[in-house]
Amino acid sequence: MAAPKVAVVGAGVIGLSTALCIAETCPSCSVTVLSDQFSPNTTSDIAAGMLIPHTYPGTPIHVQKQWFTETFTYLFAISNSAEASEAGIHLVSGWQVFKNTPEEELPFWSDVVLGFRPMSEAELQKFPQHRFGQAFTTLKCDCPPYLLWLEKRLKATGVQIYTRKVADLWELHSEYNIVVNCTGIGAHQLVGDEKLFPIRGQVLKVHAPWVKNFIRDGDGLTYIYPGIHRVTLGGTREKGSWSLSPNPGTTKDIFDRCCSLEPSLRGAQDIKVKVGLRPSRWCVRLQREVLSQGGLKLPVVHNYGHGAGGFSVHRGTAKEAAHLVGECIAALQGSSSRAKL
Repeated sequence: MAAPKVAVVGAGVIGLSTALCIAETCPSCSVTVLSDQFSPNTTSDIAAGMLIPHTYPGTPIHVQKQWFTETFTYLFAISNSAEASEAGIHLVSGWQVFKNTPEEELPFWSDVVLGFRPMSEAELQKFPQHRFGQAFTTLKCDCPPYLLWLEKRLKATGVQIYTRKVADLWELHSEYNIVVNCTGIGAHQLVGDEKLFPIRGQVLKVHAPWVKNFIRDGDGLTYIYPGIHRVTLGGTREKGSWSLSPNPGTTKDIFDRCCSLEPSLRGAQDIKVKVGLRPSRWCVRLQREVLSQGGLKLPVVHNYGHGAGGFSVHRGTAKEAAHLVGECIAALQGSSSRAKL
């Protein structure tokens, strides 16, 4: 058969990295990215981009660890290259602090990040309300630069990128052999996934260049993540809320919570408020499906539902989605050679 045509729908971090993995692993494919929104207007642009995994209850831990390890390894190589600043990827050290000792003192990812260890008594003096903590070094993606870097990589590998709103995957049937669904929260409407729900996140992006270390409260609600140009202060986890309007009361609450962890933030300047909807599920939907309609068939690969953990596992899930696309191509080639017989 002719070179298979693959459409990747969605241009957040999952869509762009999935398209890149497909182009790298299936060089005979023609890959196109279709989305109605690109950076800086995606949910990924609002994310802090910290590599600290979120746990998916419905996904085996060894699978989550593999996704995280592949992502960390990939970004660590970029952070050690001349492209680090353009890609917005850098190492950042800091602390995760707890008011009570967690049941699991060694999270599954502790041997993937760098230098993971319990905090010393002297370090804990910085956080008088907390009794236990972990110190480690991880990676951070500054999201808009990273998405633009991915787009540049895609164009360099010959991937086509078009602005287009896809209302129904079937509308792509006449143009593409395989469709990859990376639409995040948009999959709720696009494929009618009732298991997908928004977790609204409101964050502040502030100018506070003296803040060099990340600080994350163990409950995952309050965090301070320094980027190259701005510090992300968070946050909220409002399950089921679709509102994209900033809440002024929430802004004050986030700022006060972060200042209780890092009092110097009282001097932060140029506070911008951002709101995003994390596409959350019991587990990431990463699977093949063949849609059928009136005797026609459309192979689809789904890769969405990463919730708060998309940046931590994006490369690992993209590689798995690309592998599933390879299986779809093999199935198509098998059926076309049988048709010739």
